[in-house]
Amino acid sequence: MNELISQSDGIYALESGYGRPLLAAIHIVVEEGRAAVVDTGSNDSVPRVLSALAALGIPPENVDWVMLTHIHLDHAGGGGSLMCALPNAKLLVHPRGVRHMVDPSKLWEGTSAVYGAERAYQLYGRLVPVSAERIVPATDGLELRLASRRFRVFDTPGHARHHICIWDNTARAFFTGDTFGLSYRELDVDGRAFVVPTTTPTQFDPQAMHESIDRMMAMQPQAMYLTHYSRVTDVPRLAADLHRLIDAMVAVAQAARGDGVARHVEILAGLEQVMREETDRQKWALDEEQTLELLRMDLELNAQGLGVWLDSQRAVEAQPA
Repeated sequence: MNELISQSDGIYALESGYGRPLLAAIHIVVEEGRAAVVDTGSNDSVPRVLSALAALGIPPENVDWVMLTHIHLDHAGGGGSLMCALPNAKLLVHPRGVRHMVDPSKLWEGTSAVYGAERAYQLYGRLVPVSAERIVPATDGLELRLASRRFRVFDTPGHARHHICIWDNTARAFFTGDTFGLSYRELDVDGRAFVVPTTTPTQFDPQAMHESIDRMMAMQPQAMYLTHYSRVTDVPRLAADLHRLIDAMVAVAQAARGDGVARHVEILAGLEQVMREETDRQKWALDEEQTLELLRMDLELNAQGLGVWLDSQRAVEAQPA
């Protein structure tokens, strides 16, 4: 397959090599001989990025920005290694993520807790720190340039408290990381894309996610560039589906009984049923069982995230008035 796809307005989607094909995209924006990289994939993705830049005629010293939507390692794991190869680039990351890019030890601990240390190392390798002098905190409303092209940072919690979305004024589009959900190309029907929320551990906040989606929609975007997987249009339809599915997933979690493994299994089964119903509603290109297989890891992580959210809600309710 072609691993570098020209989208529009100087935006390219690069297959990151993370997991399976069409799972995670890295986006490269080119303007007047300069470039920005949005999300980095893992360490194994770095040679792909450098090869793509060479194919686009962009030398490493002409990359001005590496922009991280958030610091989950399928988005940011290769950030430190890539910065080593791009001598003039600045790293843009949410203020909450700055210290973790300077010292990734706690970031590694959190990832290992989700995947297990051995699997985490297989997926991401050794995390490379970034010098604080090369990092720009992505505060809400920050505007930056790539040659004559303008970007604006939107603080978009919901998936994570350290999540930003990046508005590209030229494309009239957002780079959304995980805030605008997952849209796998295998589910497309005649070019019509679909989207499902991601509620992965450990900072899912449904109300914040609803608000972040609405805030982006107020810009009337013509397209969204998702890390999983790249460009989608017909944005109002997809936003409505996201709102509906966020509520459905929260309802599954709230209806689950007990604690621990039993509750997790019940949440997971409920999420699978939501996806079965969505397969029928949307007439996805895959049947129910194929869809569940495609989404297996995502549903497992979503169930974990919903469990963490439930526990956080209970902790708040238990506090004395």
